[in-house]
Amino acid sequence: MNLLNTLYGTTGLSMLTFQQTIMIIVALLLLYLAIKREYEPYLLLPIAFGMLLANLPGVPNEGIMEKGGLLYYLYQGVKLGIYPPLIFLAIGASTDFGPLIANPKSLLLGAAAQLGIFTAFIGAILLGFTGKEAASIGIIGGADGPTAIYTTSKLASHMLGPIAVAAYSYMALVPVIQPPIIKLLTTKKERQIKMIQLREVSKKEKIIFPIVVTILVILLVPSAASLIGMLMLGNLIKESEVVPNLVDHAKGAMLYIITIVLGTTVGATANAQTFLNVKTLGIIALGLFAFAMGTVGGVLFGKIMCKFSGGKINPMIGAAGVSAVPMAARVVQKVGQEENPSNFLLMHAMGPNVAGVIGSAVAAGALLIIFK
Repeated sequence: MNLLNTLYGTTGLSMLTFQQTIMIIVALLLLYLAIKREYEPYLLLPIAFGMLLANLPGVPNEGIMEKGGLLYYLYQGVKLGIYPPLIFLAIGASTDFGPLIANPKSLLLGAAAQLGIFTAFIGAILLGFTGKEAASIGIIGGADGPTAIYTTSKLASHMLGPIAVAAYSYMALVPVIQPPIIKLLTTKKERQIKMIQLREVSKKEKIIFPIVVTILVILLVPSAASLIGMLMLGNLIKESEVVPNLVDHAKGAMLYIITIVLGTTVGATANAQTFLNVKTLGIIALGLFAFAMGTVGGVLFGKIMCKFSGGKINPMIGAAGVSAVPMAARVVQKVGQEENPSNFLLMHAMGPNVAGVIGSAVAAGALLIIFK
């Protein structure tokens, strides 16, 4: 019996706490959403598995996040702000800025959708979070996971787990969260507005665009250099059409390798001690509020543009101003076709959508200037 007791004492079962049990259930739920429901599976799956690893008791510390373990060294890429800019490079290599170039006014919709960042920031301050913590929570409103991780790693690394889980969970739930907000803020007549086809953008314009954006944004917001610089570099190598192998590897193998490492290590920071507290509940609630307000800001500004254009702009495309590319644009297309089957808004919505990526990076840079 003594031998059996000794053996039992070395198992994880003997060390399992109630809090760890809850976190394991949360991890399994996220795995279910990623695998069965296919909600943002590329990132939600490794995040959930990292969370599972971090909350299974009895695993030697060096095997998870303590110095000397595999995940500890892989996590340095998150801590030092390396992985998110590299993901931005891959996003740039797979993004077409043509709709934004063809309709520059959609940049305003991308900017308006950043309302969620600043309203959530104010809400977090009122709830007692520090300035750095509030900035990290607010950035969830940009609906851009890499930007949220990058900003949080610089300002409030102790909150990285909850913020990453909240950011990617809400990104995955774009098709659930956005349609009710769009329908609440627009009339049936507005949702049925058909927009004229965008003009064709030349190759020269597509090459000049990332160069000009890089110069202007970094001159105005130097702290956004890592994110904007990599985003535009990725886009430039795509549009130049002289390095196809680089494009293929950037948006293929490199993106997926970094995604696995980033997701697993970020998920491993979400242990029971840091995750199960009142602050985490506040982060999750504020994250949802931030995301919703981003959608609200984009749609309301879309209504303003609709009025000034004489009813030529469908205000729904403002909802795509959040950075969830291309999911937000697809939601706008889906809602538009429900109201009018002949309505094709996808390319019009892609303009604000890619503008939102730029906008969230600029907003993150501004917050880093203020609080770092």
